[in-house]
Amino acid sequence: MRKTAGLSALIAAASLSLAACNDRAATGSAELVTEAQPAAAAHDSTQASKGADPFWNNATIYFMLPDRFHNGNPENDLSYGRKDDAAHLRGFHGGDLRGVIQKLEEGYFSDLGVDAIWMSPVIENVHGYDEGDKRTYAFHGYWPKDWTTVDANFGSEADLAELIQVAHSKGVRILMDVIINHTGPVTSEDPLWPSDWVRAAPQCDWSSFAQNVQCALTDNLPDILTESEEPVALPPQLTEKWQREGRLEQEQAELDAFFERTGYPRAPKYYVIKWLTDWVREYGVDGFRVDTVKHVEPEVWAVLKKEASLALSEWKAANAEKKLDDREFFMVGEVYHFGVKDFANSDGRLYDFGDRKVDFFDHGFDSLINMGFAAHAADDMETIFSDYSSILHDGPLDGVGVLNYLGSHDDHHSFDRERKQVKTAALKLMLAPGAAQIYYGDEVARPMIDEQAYGDASMRVPMNWASLEQARTQEILHHWQKLGQFRKSHLSVGAGEHQRISETPYIFSRTLNEGGVEDRVMVALDQPAGEKIVSVSGVFAEGTLVRDYYSGTEARVEDGALVFDTRFDLLLLGEPQQSQLSAAAH
Repeated sequence: MRKTAGLSALIAAASLSLAACNDRAATGSAELVTEAQPAAAAHDSTQASKGADPFWNNATIYFMLPDRFHNGNPENDLSYGRKDDAAHLRGFHGGDLRGVIQKLEEGYFSDLGVDAIWMSPVIENVHGYDEGDKRTYAFHGYWPKDWTTVDANFGSEADLAELIQVAHSKGVRILMDVIINHTGPVTSEDPLWPSDWVRAAPQCDWSSFAQNVQCALTDNLPDILTESEEPVALPPQLTEKWQREGRLEQEQAELDAFFERTGYPRAPKYYVIKWLTDWVREYGVDGFRVDTVKHVEPEVWAVLKKEASLALSEWKAANAEKKLDDREFFMVGEVYHFGVKDFANSDGRLYDFGDRKVDFFDHGFDSLINMGFAAHAADDMETIFSDYSSILHDGPLDGVGVLNYLGSHDDHHSFDRERKQVKTAALKLMLAPGAAQIYYGDEVARPMIDEQAYGDASMRVPMNWASLEQARTQEILHHWQKLGQFRKSHLSVGAGEHQRISETPYIFSRTLNEGGVEDRVMVALDQPAGEKIVSVSGVFAEGTLVRDYYSGTEARVEDGALVFDTRFDLLLLGEPQQSQLSAAAH
């Protein structure tokens, strides 16, 4: 798959070493399928019973469209003959992997307390444009053409390898955004895949399980036949492309080794699973954010998780000096309309298709994106925090994870798109139980509305780096940074149990005691500027040194109370900790 140095020598060895895996127990949660069998046979129901990893339940995950983030290499702005003739905000703007590397090296994500970066897909996308929603190129990355290489607009595989290495050196994990559901649209440059690989019709009507899964997501996204177990040949557009690039034999040899080792039939989904998990095995990708989860048979995701888990364990065994820890592979899914508090089609852990309910946590997912948070963010903090805590600790989502967000690239109901509540919105997201997703620019109030843009392009405005020259933007960024550092230093913020201490002024605590981790914090809002005296008995013991992560000052508990003199109206209280606490192995 990769074109990096030394790979060809590994291919021959892979056939032997990977085949040998059939004769031994797989590392971690990865159990190999040794005979040809459907995806359902690979299902491992132990995943959901293991309990959630406090690290991931508290993680701050930064989501970006690389094209809209930062342009580190202007020379790759228009690759494959793409042109600058798209509709407003519907073409490539130049952001790339080199730009992300530069911001990693500058410490931008470290200052923000980011635990992981999730980038929209960076694999090679269709070269042409689609006219379905005005002239649009694949700047967003969700129109696959070739799962085995990086899109030249984003850079090279060497750039991706460097990005992962730099991120790991900063203690930041990398989540790849992955797609199995569909290929990119047919364009003048990109032909339809063969009929034994995809269907172009009928279009889904969302009325049942089958009408979400065995149908085309939209009229311009050919649907991969993920239900099929029938062997198929490689599409001619891939074999011809790889032949031109001089790597056809390499790709075929790797596929032969994969199918010999696993025993899977050469059905479309298994090809894609092989291609996706290669990124893990070769570069040490820490996890996947999975796109369009509910539009694929849930058993397929269990196979993806199984193969990805094996791939990461093998990468860590071969790169002991580069790994962050022994944490297992992480997988978070986008199940559109799934959310906490039975949001939309949700029923506790289940997603209701109308004629069938599915527990995606029981098919390989450690966490699901909580699409309900954007709606719940209109509630007061205590309602959000107490409800979420009870659901995640004693309720239907106990033992699994959710990823909360205020806004995203395709949710037209994102919270506070007008950016009128930037500080309050940050408090609600970053202090809520569960993991937190920062959508690029939340931390600097990047515009989420562009009146000239059509549809979801309005939410994909380029990152407004120039605004950092303004004092107001700096103030907003510092607010997010303090909240992020608080979360990074204390797992209990997102993974702990919530308890309200005082209604007015609003004060609460979070306590975590699981997975070998003990941690507690306290948050006091609506405080007066200047001297503040807060009773902390029952949270911090007498004589304990406590830091206010908002002002950076410290005090010791005396007579059951803490005294701080700061100009801010809130306190983020916890014992002084180094950030590596959140990176400790679960």
